[in-house]
Amino acid sequence: MKIRLFTPDIKEAWDSFVMNNEDGTCYHLSGWRDVFEKTYGYQTYYLWTRQSQNRDNLYNSKPDIAGILPLALIKSRLFGRFLISLPFFDQVGVLACSKDTEKALLEKAVEIAKKEKVEFIEFRHLSPTFPDNSNSEGLGGELITKQHKVTLLLDLPNTPDELWKSFKSKLRSQIKKPMKEGLTARIGGMEEVNDFYKVFSQNMRDLGTPVNSKCLFKNILFEFPEQARICIVSKDEQPIAAGFVIGFKGKLHIPWASALKKFNHLAPNMLLYWSILEYACNQGYEIFDFGRTTPDAGTNKFKEQWSPRPILLHWQYWIANGREKPELNKENPKFQMFIKIWQNLPLTIANTIGPRIVKYLPQ
Repeated sequence: MKIRLFTPDIKEAWDSFVMNNEDGTCYHLSGWRDVFEKTYGYQTYYLWTRQSQNRDNLYNSKPDIAGILPLALIKSRLFGRFLISLPFFDQVGVLACSKDTEKALLEKAVEIAKKEKVEFIEFRHLSPTFPDNSNSEGLGGELITKQHKVTLLLDLPNTPDELWKSFKSKLRSQIKKPMKEGLTARIGGMEEVNDFYKVFSQNMRDLGTPVNSKCLFKNILFEFPEQARICIVSKDEQPIAAGFVIGFKGKLHIPWASALKKFNHLAPNMLLYWSILEYACNQGYEIFDFGRTTPDAGTNKFKEQWSPRPILLHWQYWIANGREKPELNKENPKFQMFIKIWQNLPLTIANTIGPRIVKYLPQ
């Protein structure tokens, strides 16, 4: 089975495969390749193969795709070299019509990993590939599976009114609080990037995490003008909470959301999420994806009050030379000192340095 690299001429076929595959997500779309390369200069390996290998299909301008695997190469002096499918997002692993195709794509990824001398590959799967490691020969070893994260999905009714009535009285009271305090919400596109970034960058600094470049969000909105939206919650015209959402195939995702800590007493996050859920219902989305979270973490408790259903994520690792599983996350004690230092940086410095650092982190 021949595995090929993405070229612009197969964009339509690639995206059609994602659209028609039950497990295809918005993050599998080919447009993210341009977003990553334009924003951070990542070297990408968008792998694909055909349904048929006969000569007639080989030269078909619209190939019948059997499987895809998008990968980004991260080169970091601090954290080493690694491949991820993909940074930022939760469930963008291999997408294939058969186990044989799946295995062929994974084997090609391992071949690239060895060529690039990476330390590991992180496959961000929703369901595990070869969960018992049967048939994993050819990958150069077993795939190690971590189940440390969940994503939370809320099934949406046809109207916001039905959703509102399904909430417990305590949750409805919490949503009404910011409304009574005079907070307002609006949803827009590119025109909201600056206000979104004011909130997002300050919140990331306060959390002790380097912030993404503003160009990332501009490039997403440019690449996905119909799917991407920004929600802003304001107090007296000052943005104090913001969320970035992306819709695809009946599901609305929120990969980024923030609120300014000093306004927590006004509960702006409650209005933010309610406004986005209201928008989702009005736009005909069937599922709202609250995004990945760590069980028992504060963000998880906030999301659980909306009564979503948890879905366990299966992140799988190929690791070079029998090394241990990577622990490149802020829960790692090694990063605690860095987090404390970052939290005390002036915002202008954090916003200048952050985008230069964040591209080397496995987000």
